[in-house]
Amino acid sequence: MTNHCIAIIPARGGSKRIHKKNIKDFHGKPLIAYSIEVALNSKLFDKVIVSTDDEEIAKTAIKFGAEVPFVRPKELSDDFTGTGEVINHAIEFLKNNHQKVDFVCTIYATAPFLQEKYLIESFEKLKKSNAKNAFSCTSMPFPIQRTFKITSNDRCEMFWPENFSKRSQDLEDAFQDAGQFYWTNLNVESNQIIFGKDSIPIILPRYLVQDIDTLEDWTRAEFMYEAIKNSECRKNNIK
Repeated sequence: MTNHCIAIIPARGGSKRIHKKNIKDFHGKPLIAYSIEVALNSKLFDKVIVSTDDEEIAKTAIKFGAEVPFVRPKELSDDFTGTGEVINHAIEFLKNNHQKVDFVCTIYATAPFLQEKYLIESFEKLKKSNAKNAFSCTSMPFPIQRTFKITSNDRCEMFWPENFSKRSQDLEDAFQDAGQFYWTNLNVESNQIIFGKDSIPIILPRYLVQDIDTLEDWTRAEFMYEAIKNSECRKNNIK
């Protein structure tokens, strides 16, 4: 049986903290180009669609091989609209235009560390399961059980003081959303949140995970990307 898979990349134009973030140059290419190219190269998708309200983003997306079959409505392009609403809008558009959709993969436009092998691995695992979702995650670098907050009077207060004297290796591992991709099987019903029992976690190494929300994040991501590329060159004896 043929599985109809669609990749949807949400990319609105109103980035506040990093101007034109989705199409800002990142190591020689617009940031969104990395997500588009990996999705296309994976050969998993019938279509790779960018959902945007911005003409410049649309032109860039098309240049790198994605489709932009609609302009995202203004009411779905503000600071308060969730990704789920954007993806549901795109799915409804496709279905209304007689596009068969079994699996949807939401890929963030800000994922220059995305790799084809993890997209493929996650799809194969989801396809063979009865789960609703499969998504990228990574391990926390420090035990969350020993974290603390800073109070209003500038003092420290542990969330779980009972863990202060426990060794790190005796505490359970915790994981976080990696912010790269989220597969959904539209043929499976579930009322669970995505970080729930109907989801399959695809664990990425921490060196491939970096949120890009601030200029500091951007700089860190550039250093990480350069380090990874230099490591690959040394491994392959490329000067």
